Amino acid sequence: MIDRLISAIEEKENPSVVGLDPTLEMMPQFLKEDMFRKFGKTPKAVSNMFLEFNKAIIDEIYPIVPSVKPQIAMYEKYGLEGIDCYLQTVDYARKKGLIVIGDIKRGDISSTAGAYAGHIEGCDIEGIHFDLWQEDFVTVNPYLGSDGIEPFVKACEKEKRGIFVLLKTSNKSSSEIQDRLVENKPLYIHVAELINKWGKNSVGSMGFSSVGAVVGATHPKEGVELRDICPNVFFLVPGYGAQGGKAEDLKGFFDKNKRGAIVNSSRGIIAAYKKIEGAKEEDFAKYSKDAVLLMRDDLMKAFK
Repeated sequence: MIDRLISAIEEKENPSVVGLDPTLEMMPQFLKEDMFRKFGKTPKAVSNMFLEFNKAIIDEIYPIVPSVKPQIAMYEKYGLEGIDCYLQTVDYARKKGLIVIGDIKRGDISSTAGAYAGHIEGCDIEGIHFDLWQEDFVTVNPYLGSDGIEPFVKACEKEKRGIFVLLKTSNKSSSEIQDRLVENKPLYIHVAELINKWGKNSVGSMGFSSVGAVVGATHPKEGVELRDICPNVFFLVPGYGAQGGKAEDLKGFFDKNKRGAIVNSSRGIIAAYKKIEGAKEEDFAKYSKDAVLLMRDDLMKAFK
C-alpha cells in the first residue's frame, strides 16, 4: 500500500492529502437549511449535510490529489448517524480512486488493539469476512508501547495496508511529553527508533515501510532530524497552513528523491470558501479545488 501511495503522489505530482474534517460551523448555509428542513435539527441532518459536503469536495479534487484523510472524531460526535457518514465518505473516496487515511488515533493494550486493528483487517464471523471500514491507512498512538502497535503491524502485513504512528505531532503542547529527555535524548527519538523496528519487515519496492510516522509541519528542525534517523519511514505531515507550517520548511521532510512525505491540510482546503470575500457558498467545492492547486504549487515550488 505504501508503494501505491507513493505512485499516486508521483502520478498526480502532488504530495498533499486533504483532511475531511467537517464541522457544523463550516457548512454552507444553503446546505444546512436544506438538511434541517428534511430531517429537523438532528444528528441525521448533520450526517447528511456532511456527506453531501464531502462528496462535492471529493468530486472536485479527486483528479488532482492522491489521498484524503477523514478525522473520525468529527463524525463520532454525532453517534451512529455520524459513523454512517464516515463509512459512506470512505466508500465514496475509494470509488473515486483515492487512497484513504483513516485518522482514528487508536492505541490500547494488546487485546483491545487487536480489536481496533479491525479498521485495517476487517472482521470474520464464522468464516465470513467483512471489510467494514475500508481504510487504506490508519493513524495509531504508540503511548502503550509495542503490544499496542503490533496487532496493527500484523494486520498491515496480512492485508497489505499501512499505519502512521504518532511521533512528533503538530499541536502546541506536544513538547510536554514528546520532548521530555529520557536517557539524555527526547522521547520522540525513542519512539522513532521503535517505529524503525516495527517497520523493518515491511519495506516496499520504493524504499519505505508500511509503518509510517506522523511528523508535524510545525517542527521543521525535528523533521530533518527524523528523516535522517528514519530513512525508510514515510511521514504524514499535518500542520501545514492553518497551524502555521510553511512549504519552505518541509523540504527536509523528504529524501533526496523528493519522496518520503505527504502533507495534510484540512480547514485550509475544505473551508476555503469562508476566507474569500464575496465567495458564492454554492461553489464551496470549487474554492476547495483552487486551494488544493495553490497548496500543490506551493509545495512543489519549495523543491526548486
